[in-house]
Amino acid sequence: MRFEGRAYRGHDPQWAFAPLSGDGAAVYGGRFNPKGVATLYLALSPTGAINEVCQGLAARIAPMTLVEYEVDCTDIQDLTNTAARATLGIAEADMACNWGEDALILGKTPASWAIATRLIAGGSAGIIVPSYAPEAASDHRNLVLWKWGSRRPHRVRAYDPSGKLPANQLSWPKSR
Repeated sequence: MRFEGRAYRGHDPQWAFAPLSGDGAAVYGGRFNPKGVATLYLALSPTGAINEVCQGLAARIAPMTLVEYEVDCTDIQDLTNTAARATLGIAEADMACNWGEDALILGKTPASWAIATRLIAGGSAGIIVPSYAPEAASDHRNLVLWKWGSRRPHRVRAYDPSGKLPANQLSWPKSR
């Protein structure tokens, strides 16, 4: 399917100069990407983006830069749709697995990584999934992209009409 619309992401201000980077996800892995696979995680609402960064507001809200994106991507699988999941042979429980425990503690491949690996191999550019952040509202959705760039068919642009996003890290003090 084609997804055309707005998406959002809360960034650590120190990394807001690279709003289209999926490098952090590649370094650490994520729910829908094994280590080494650059992935851009976006929420489909501003409140969903804040919830994702804060992981359910379990702690105090650290400073963040909320960025809006203009997205026009094809090859997207909507895994919030029961029929689409059934066609693809994807169980909701596999999407919701405890991927962090599986990968980091148990040393096994999370079911959600297997989903991502299979869909990427099949040519999918990304997926729409429910938010699995703690306390996520039932209507919070995320757009997870494995293919994106400046042009169609996988175009993603950070909305910054006034050029307020930093160009580099030089304005940030060294971490203490």
